[in-house]
Amino acid sequence: MGIKGLMKLIQDEAPAAVKEGEMKNYFGRKIALDASMCLYQFLIAVRQDGSQLTNEAGEVTSHLNGLFYRTLRMVEAGLKPVYVFDGKPPTMKSHELVKRKEAREKAQEDLEEAKEAGTAVEVDKQERRLVKVTKEHVSDCKRLLELMGIPFVEAESEAEAQCAQMAGAGLVHCVATEDMDALTFKSKTLLRRLTMPEARKLPVQEISYDKMMKLLDLDHEQFIDLCILMGCDYVPSIKGIGPKKSFELIKKHKNIETILQNIDQKKYPPPENWLYKEARHLFAEPEVFQDIKPLKWPGPNVEECVKFLHEEKGFNEERVRTALKRMDKAKGKTNQGRMDDFFKVSKITSTKTPKKADKRKAGKQGGKNTKKIKTEKK
Repeated sequence: MGIKGLMKLIQDEAPAAVKEGEMKNYFGRKIALDASMCLYQFLIAVRQDGSQLTNEAGEVTSHLNGLFYRTLRMVEAGLKPVYVFDGKPPTMKSHELVKRKEAREKAQEDLEEAKEAGTAVEVDKQERRLVKVTKEHVSDCKRLLELMGIPFVEAESEAEAQCAQMAGAGLVHCVATEDMDALTFKSKTLLRRLTMPEARKLPVQEISYDKMMKLLDLDHEQFIDLCILMGCDYVPSIKGIGPKKSFELIKKHKNIETILQNIDQKKYPPPENWLYKEARHLFAEPEVFQDIKPLKWPGPNVEECVKFLHEEKGFNEERVRTALKRMDKAKGKTNQGRMDDFFKVSKITSTKTPKKADKRKAGKQGGKNTKKIKTEKK
């Protein structure tokens, strides 16, 4: 789920923190992607005749299809993707997992009713609500990424938190996910819609954490409390207090403790045994691996990749080989890097306005007193 209503709040209160562009704008950039979110998108979006793609054995292949072709699209655009998979979920996330389980059970009941009524649209809607990323899906995708020569990381706990850590350590430039809690983990640059289907023609959204914080006029501790109030995966939120009200309360009272002292708790009853302090700690100090191995993009193992996708998963061999040729060709493009990775502004100097005598002297010499900007290679 992420943080309920956070994107709309940013668009309303800090619109300048969001800009839209194209995938090619991130040429040469190393980008950490929330793998579970990507796989969920692929399982929902990659369909044929309203159903997920399957091979002759009846195994679902939508996740592999989406991963293969959308990763190819990123590589051809000059990006260097690295997928980050979830580790063990925090204990505090159990309430959210229970809610999701109950929602799937309800969707299953609604699906049976829709099938009896014969409403195709409603059947498709409920089937999408039942989509779940399984261990088998994850295992298949890790194997495919390895064969494609695309690095992946297994997080200690939450993938979004590990992505943020990697960005903070300088291993990657951006974090790509639809879950807005990546900002609560302090991701400096968040990309949304990066793995959306190309046919939808949606621009990539880039959110700057620093610009957002400046425009919201909050520090990170206040922002964490705001996200807890708005609704996160770790604890329930206060009934009756939505995103707009949460923002107003944080701006006025600065933290949850002071808010609880000043609101009408009969009108806005906080959850029983509300563990907001523990949730705050998880956002401020998430469980992440600090020492990630150097990332490498060696390129695809063509024959093994064809064997896996064609022989084991039923993909069309010619299409797979054609795609892998395109990927191998694009490898040189990703290795070129960006101009701003090679050059930096190292020194800016200025001088005082010269006296009249100095001006005459400079004029005789044909020189000018100007600002100098010097660049050098790293």
